Amino acid sequence: MTTTVNRLLTSLAIGGMTCAACANRIERKLNRIGGVRATVNFATATATVEHTPAVPVPDLVATVTAMGYTARPPAPPAGAEDGDPAANDTRRRLLVAAAFAVPVLAVSMTPAIQFPYWQWVVAALTAPIVGWAGWPFHRAAFVNARHGAATMDTLVSLGALVSYLWSLWALLGTPAGRPDLRMSLSWFSGHDHPLYFEVGAALVTFLLAGRWLEARARHRAGSAVRSLAELGAKNVAVVDANGTERQTPISDLRVGDLFVVRPGEKIATDGVVEAGVSAVDVALLTGESIPVEVGPGSAVTGATVNTGGRLVVRASRVGADTRLAQITRLVTEAQAGKARIQRLADEVAGIFVPFVLVIALATFAGWLVLAPTTTAVGVAVAVLIVACPCALGLATPTALLVGTGRGAQLGVLIRGVAALESARRIDTIVLDKTGTLTTGRMRVTGVHPTPGVSRSDLLRLAAAVELCSEHPVAHAIVIAAGAEGGADLPQADGFHAEPGLGARGSVDQVRVTIGNARLLARDGISVDEVTGTADTVVYVAWDGQLRGWITVADTLRESAGPTVRRLRALGLRPVLLTGDTAAAAGSVAAQVGLTEVIAEVTPEAKATTLRRLRDEGATVAMVGDGVNDAAALAEADLGVAIATGSDIAIEASDVTIVRAHAGTVDLTAVIDALTLARATLRTIKVNLFWAFAYNSLMIPLAAVGLVTPMLAAAAMACSSLLVVLNSLRLFRWRPTAPTAVEAAEQHATTTAAH
Repeated sequence: MTTTVNRLLTSLAIGGMTCAACANRIERKLNRIGGVRATVNFATATATVEHTPAVPVPDLVATVTAMGYTARPPAPPAGAEDGDPAANDTRRRLLVAAAFAVPVLAVSMTPAIQFPYWQWVVAALTAPIVGWAGWPFHRAAFVNARHGAATMDTLVSLGALVSYLWSLWALLGTPAGRPDLRMSLSWFSGHDHPLYFEVGAALVTFLLAGRWLEARARHRAGSAVRSLAELGAKNVAVVDANGTERQTPISDLRVGDLFVVRPGEKIATDGVVEAGVSAVDVALLTGESIPVEVGPGSAVTGATVNTGGRLVVRASRVGADTRLAQITRLVTEAQAGKARIQRLADEVAGIFVPFVLVIALATFAGWLVLAPTTTAVGVAVAVLIVACPCALGLATPTALLVGTGRGAQLGVLIRGVAALESARRIDTIVLDKTGTLTTGRMRVTGVHPTPGVSRSDLLRLAAAVELCSEHPVAHAIVIAAGAEGGADLPQADGFHAEPGLGARGSVDQVRVTIGNARLLARDGISVDEVTGTADTVVYVAWDGQLRGWITVADTLRESAGPTVRRLRALGLRPVLLTGDTAAAAGSVAAQVGLTEVIAEVTPEAKATTLRRLRDEGATVAMVGDGVNDAAALAEADLGVAIATGSDIAIEASDVTIVRAHAGTVDLTAVIDALTLARATLRTIKVNLFWAFAYNSLMIPLAAVGLVTPMLAAAAMACSSLLVVLNSLRLFRWRPTAPTAVEAAEQHATTTAAH
């Protein structure tokens, strides 16, 4: 809780919401309180409330509780729980419902396996499905009814209860002129009254499956924040006044404390280097592809990795003031600020349910005047059964299941309906550089010997020294030497690393120095520094003379160029957004055909840039891979993460790309993600249209007595089948252009044929 100009900002975890309509209702109720401005987010199940001190938090909680929901301060992000309680509860109910629904459907719909008194067995198996497994729908329907509202939960509860109670009445009742109940057991196994137990069983089971997927997606929205909180170091080696090191929890670290960071360790918190020189890998946090050289006086950031020498750092910011904590807050705010999913089914249900109830009651009253009570009840039940929301309930989950399944086959993991809705409107796509357009792995781009020195000698001697180093640049030089026949490199003696500068070593009794111009200057070797390149330049010298230089750069993904071209062909505006230098960004942009470049931006500025683009009217997708992209991925209308990137980026995104070709992620899958998401959303809309069209046509026919309960059940089954078959068409969806994998296979096939 923080104070903002005599106002308080309170965050509440809301429980019991089942749809966007619930969130809207809670938000309206809170905003009716004087001095309160509230935003309720269904996706993250949170309410952000700005209020005056005159409105205490218990009053806010009481207001939400009085509506039939729960409210409490959210648990701290660092305490990641083992799953979400709501998702776990839904999963338990789904498993029970599915276990009972399978035999119910099999026996009810297959006359060949029906046995004497099978109706009683089906009734007994359906009871826990409709009663216990379907309780969340009944409870939500009751809560909504208390407030004069109706949603999909009302339809589901109504459909399940009506189908079960009608069937139970039909099973227990005896026709006029029949013997009493004790003598009618033989009739129960063969009477002509239609039973609809399987309707309630299937409806509750399918809707629980969709609700479980939805709950898992909502829980994943919070896992990005928990992962960010866990990214920092847990313990730190603090140096006391006597110079003694002691391990202490990171929570005990204070501003001004000195702490030690050894090679390979995470820097515990933001600070300034007091002693030591090293290279710090900041790519995951800032997007810079080359490790940053640091020494006394250099600022360092918590959660980055020390790749070189021992550092002594003085803490400048701790706890909630650190850069990592700021990024965490950005992700939280961006997720909370995302537009809520306005489900078409819930919006229409608010009008449709009262309409159905009025029609059913009017039908019962009208037929009660014209016909016997039994006939009036039958016609009214036919109206309710024909209005049962089976097709409506199946419209979204079946298309989502098939669409996401097809996406998984193509290496595109779509999180949920939110991603589908966002993908339809995207007009601008922002691309990260390091780890997205590039692989994040260094490679040698050029070997430049001085006159009189052979290329092979320059590369061989440099690689022999770098073989002893773990620096990413050294690794790239060793790989390049191996590719040019230097697999058996000579052994370097007397290797000595100069953190932040380079290294020295003796190869074949020749003293070799490799590194930047400052290191060569220490050895008295004059260097005219290479300019006009965005690549990293590594100078090589021996015998007191410069012998050449090697340029190293990040590796561009093969699919980067084709992806940018296809994005333009789709009418999208591609933008390069990176924390790397302007020179490095410009070089990559030129190679892939990007004209709009925003470079040297911090993680905070990335999120701000996306917010600015959205404020200008753009609907933005963000493609990234690192921690530095997490806030921007959460801020974007559609976040697309590269699977080889950080877990935090993946968890903050809506879509994850896992398809690979030749050992690297295939970026053309981004195109497939957008087009498949649009195709899936179109299918959902078609399903909803036919579901409502079916009800609009059949309800009047049932009300005038032209549709019996049996025919109503058959028509309802047909509408559900139509929805399922339409959704299954997505399994045949194919990309508009061949994927990199398919193109390679086609090329191989053509080559073999010739």
